[in-house]
Amino acid sequence: MINGLKRAAALGAATVALAAGAVVGTVGSASATPQHHRAPTASRHCMEAAGHWTRLRHQGYQDRHHHSYAGNWTRAWHPAHRDCRR
Repeated sequence: MINGLKRAAALGAATVALAAGAVVGTVGSASATPQHHRAPTASRHCMEAAGHWTRLRHQGYQDRHHHSYAGNWTRAWHPAHRDCRR
């Protein structure tokens, strides 16, 4: 009889502990959810610069055997970014 009582008490304590852990777990995950903030507004200090291509000139050179290599043009992509000046 005493063993059954101890078992019931242990089972009840385990149930309470699991329930408390579930409540704490949901509170913790609720606080970790992302907050919905307003979209950033345009500032008078910041401008959005669109992505664009630029042409780059690579200079010709001469190696140590006096062989000349002509220069050439290549294109480089500059991705979109935000310029902020104060």
